[in-house]
This record gives sequence, C-alpha cells and structure tokens, in this order.
Amino acid sequence: MAGPIAEYHARGWWQTRTLGEIVAAHAADRPDALAFGWGDARQSWAAYHWCGDALAARLAGEGVRPGDRVLVFMPDGGGVHAAYLGCERAGAVAVGIGWRAGRRELAALCAKTGVRVAVLPASTPHGTAESVCRDLELERWIELADLDGDPRPAEGARWEPSGAEPSRGIGTSDLWLINSTSGTTGLPKCVMQTQNRWFYFHQKAVEFGDLTAGERFMSVVPAPFGFGLWTSHFTPTITGAPCFVQPRFDPRAAAECIAEERITVLCAVSSQFVMILDAADGLDLSSLRVLFTGGERLPLERSREFELRTGCRVLNFYGSNETGMLSGTRTTDPLERRITTGGRCVAEMNVRLYDDDDRRIPNDVGVGRPACRGPALSPGYYDDDEANRQLFTDDGWMWMGDRVEIDADGWLTVIGRTADFIVRGGKNVSAPAVEEEVSSHPAVLQVAAVPVPDTRLGERVGICVTLRPGAELDLESLRAHLASRGVSKEWWPERIAILDALPVSSGGKIAKGELRARVAEIFGEAAGAQTRTRSSS
Repeated sequence: MAGPIAEYHARGWWQTRTLGEIVAAHAADRPDALAFGWGDARQSWAAYHWCGDALAARLAGEGVRPGDRVLVFMPDGGGVHAAYLGCERAGAVAVGIGWRAGRRELAALCAKTGVRVAVLPASTPHGTAESVCRDLELERWIELADLDGDPRPAEGARWEPSGAEPSRGIGTSDLWLINSTSGTTGLPKCVMQTQNRWFYFHQKAVEFGDLTAGERFMSVVPAPFGFGLWTSHFTPTITGAPCFVQPRFDPRAAAECIAEERITVLCAVSSQFVMILDAADGLDLSSLRVLFTGGERLPLERSREFELRTGCRVLNFYGSNETGMLSGTRTTDPLERRITTGGRCVAEMNVRLYDDDDRRIPNDVGVGRPACRGPALSPGYYDDDEANRQLFTDDGWMWMGDRVEIDADGWLTVIGRTADFIVRGGKNVSAPAVEEEVSSHPAVLQVAAVPVPDTRLGERVGICVTLRPGAELDLESLRAHLASRGVSKEWWPERIAILDALPVSSGGKIAKGELRARVAEIFGEAAGAQTRTRSSS
C-alpha cells in the first residue's frame, strides 16, 4: 500500500496537518467566532481549543498514554467534539459510542477495544457516570457538562493538570477513533478510523456541494458514526464554519434553527429531512443551499418537495462507515439523477463490480455487488481477522453489502441488499441480531425480523413470531424484556405480528422473502400502530 499512500499525499487527498492543529489556528485567528451551537449554548473556537487542551492534560494526569483507548459516551453537542479533540491531543484513541447504545453493546465494545478511561456526562441513559463506569469495571472517568453542549467541565470537576503533559498527539494516518457499525449478526463491529480518510471526504463534499466561505452548517446525524463525523467534526472545522448540532433529534427545533440561524448546509438522512419538512409549517427555510444525505433510499416526491420548498439542492452520497464513499451527486446534476441514483462513481475510489460468484463483471457495467479501493477507505475492523476476511477481496478491495446497477456513464443505482438488514432512519439494523434477542423471551417459539415500510423512517423493525403453547406477547412486555437485557433501542421491534406458523422454504428455513412480500397484509396499513397483530400464515 506504500504506492497508493504516496499517491494520496501527492494528489493532496491526504495531508499531515491534524484537525487539532486546524482548531488551534482558528482559535488564534478568530477566537470569539462560533464553532458549535445549539439553543443558548455557544462554543467559540477559543473555548473549543481550550477544552481540548484541558482534557488532554487531564487524561495525561490520569495516566493515559499514547495509544490508550478512551471511551467517549456523550450526546451530540460541543462537548463530544471537544472530547474527541482532547483524546487526539493526548495521543489516545477515542472509542466513540452512540448515545442510544444499550448497556450490553457498551460493555462489549469497551471490552473489545480495551478501554481504560471514560469521558462522559454526569448523567447517561444508563444511570450516573459513576454507576456506568463501575458496570464497565473502569476505575477512572472524567465528567463533562451534561446535555446542553457546554464544553466546560461539570460543576466541581477537577481540571488542573497533575504535572503531566499531553503527548504530541495522533497523526493524520494513525488510528484516531474507533466507532461501531452494524454487523449482519451479533453485536456491532468496531471500525478503525483515521483523520486522512475524512480529510479526503471533506474535499469531495466541497467539490460536489460547491461549498464556499460563509457557510453555516447543521448536522442532525450522531457524531460517532461516519456520516456524522464528516458533517460535524471535519468539514465545518476545516472550513472554519459554525455547526449547529442537537443533543437529541427534534424536527421542529431543527426547522426553527434553520430559519433563525440562516443555515445554508443541512446534513441529514432522508427520514430526518422529511420530518424536518413536515415540521416546518410557517417557517422560512430558504437560506438552505445544499442538503447532504445518504444511508437510505431517497423518497422521490418528498425530495422534490424539499427542493421546491427550500430552493436547495438535495445531494446523495453512496458509501458506508467502512468505505467512506463510492459515488455521489453534485449541485450541477439534474434533479432526477440526484434523487434516483447514488451519483457517478468517483474515479479515485476505483469501483469494481462483481457477479454472484465473485467474478468481476466486464467493464464494471451492469448489475452486481460493488467493491472499491481508494483514499476514503477505513483500515477495516479492529482486532477481527474473520470480519476483515469477509470485508476485503483477496486482492484488497473492500466490499459493499448491496446489489447495484452501474451504467456505461458511471451512474450507480442501489437496487437491493445482499445482507439481511433493516435500514431504519439511515442506520442498518441487523435482522438476525434482532431475532436472536427476541428469541430469548420465554414466550417466543420462532421469530423472523423484517423491514416494515414507513413514510418517516424509511423502514421500521417488524417481527413475525410464533408463540409457545398458552403464551402471550405484546410489544410492551417484549420491550421491557429487551431493556432488562441491555439491548440497544435501535434493535427494539416497533411492529409485531403473532402468526400461527412461519412460512418455510423447501430447505426448511424460514421463508423471509415471502414474509417481506406479504408485509402489508401481515402488519396492516396503519403505519405508526404499535399493536399486537394476529394473522394466519
């Protein structure tokens, strides 16, 4: 890989200047300018820089050394970005875990990555910072201010350096952050992140979105995940633009922020921008120039409506947390191309197309499974040889989990999935993982998880179950059971159908294709109803 890496630097796709150095430059040049904001919370570049330095010194004082793993478990706001910055400057690898993660997912990811110290607010979804860290068997933790985005330490917290100096920090090609991604089975996998892959992605965002000086960003995508990283932690910081982030997604509050703060660039998965549009009655959204979206199929009519209502351009990227991007649309592309395709393949990502027998399709034109190799790729999964064998081809190309069509002009269109996922609000939910958890309920005999179409989230998690003799089950009792097991809320079923039997294939397996084809019949047409349904197969 030495050759490609040298090329990435020579072409300017990768660089040696770190994000921490960029923040320091902004703090020197424009100390009082806004870096992050939400509501009354405001974080200047000087405050962002100060908090990163203070946290780095505190981590060093707690004995954190270069390469150590530090859990960052915080809601979106200035605090989580300051925590990532502090880890970078201390030379520590941040383990960014989504705020909705369940206790069991939290524990598994910390154990997998070898977390030694945690940075988190005083109160979390699973109790106090102290109780969570005790559960994780961590003896040391640092509390930041709670959910309002204030990067300064919590009341009474000790921030004075203990005579220890931070290290010189992490390089742009070093392991910088570990986040999670949905696997097809079991708990999420740990994806290794470098800064350089997101520096490259930033350049494509500027190019495709025709971004200029003076932009004002709002990202409603959680920061630990790939889409959230480049839309709130990287691109706004590199450009020196203010970024508005919500501790918890609220579509009406997001629409009000767009109107009041004159946001020009919105970053959201399609279910989120549809909800923002529906909540925006009486508000002026005309300041928007660009909407960056991805992660799920775009709703065609709602995308057209969003453009008509706001005057902005809806831009769609195709990629993943692991690959970064394979293709994207530009502001200059026709509307129909922008909302019906994933855009043209990016030349330097070297997209290939393979048939069902993993043979490369001539000229990479047609229908198949894509793979790629280029400057946006992650290094792969952390400490998981088997998962990496499945992620990469034998000659080093990284697989995607979709079936796509690529035409002779390079336009890529997703036509289906090769893995058993439910895409809820842009996030992949593993159907087998949901089935494994639901099957632990004593009332359940068999279960199949299927996507239920939804106008707001794209898909919701539906389950078809058969019950043990004399047993009863409803969503409320099932969710209480899953909560007691520490299962992440994203995995909780939202629709349930109690069937007399599940259809089976000729090989004796549950015929999930048949269940998917009958989803409207099985679950009914009433979207949003979370009721117990009985239907004969």
